[in-house]
Amino acid sequence: MTHIDPRPSVIEERLKGVKRIIAVTGWKGGIGKSVTASALALLLAQKGYKTGLFDLDFAGASDHLILGAKGLFPKEEKGLEPPFLRGVKFMSVVFFSENKAVPLRGANVSDAIIELLAITQWGELDFLVLDMPPGINDAALDVIRFMRKTEVLAVTTPSMIARDVLERSLALYRKLQVPVLGVLENMSAARRPAAGKLRLDPGLEKALGRPAALLKTAFAADLALSARRLKLG
Repeated sequence: MTHIDPRPSVIEERLKGVKRIIAVTGWKGGIGKSVTASALALLLAQKGYKTGLFDLDFAGASDHLILGAKGLFPKEEKGLEPPFLRGVKFMSVVFFSENKAVPLRGANVSDAIIELLAITQWGELDFLVLDMPPGINDAALDVIRFMRKTEVLAVTTPSMIARDVLERSLALYRKLQVPVLGVLENMSAARRPAAGKLRLDPGLEKALGRPAALLKTAFAADLALSARRLKLG
């Protein structure tokens, strides 16, 4: 007897009220992808948009540290209802991993992502921001497969290696017909604010864990400018 997984249809129903899904992604670690995703969600919520943030990095979830999300846990009500943090509905694998790395790979990663997507109730959202794990891997391909509204927002650095990996990865996304919203260059050497450029901000590290302080950083100001140019809010 053939087993039909009902979860894909459940995921479609869960995401019915989400207008836009923005996958913040990058293809190397340590480039500021998680800070970008977290700050973007905070900025959108600050503007009054109904916003969600989903940390999909099973090996290195860190959005909870950036947001200072202590003592939060989803409410169980016909699935899981993400807790609110400064106006953002926040879901992360860290809620279930006791803040430890999750040793999943291959089919297990896919199954875990499908399960989380199926049980999470986002309700009505203007934006759902996804913090993707580095690379184009099982997590990324499953997002494309099950979250068809997804638009990719890529983060890179001025490094020649990072740029080369970026171009190859973007080519693959285009081949898969996934909309690429834009590219953000973090740690940019630009001297003035410019769309797509996130300048190196010495005060950013001290603001991590404090959302109000994060929103006041030069990094957040640069991101807000880029978000406007990309028609995010």
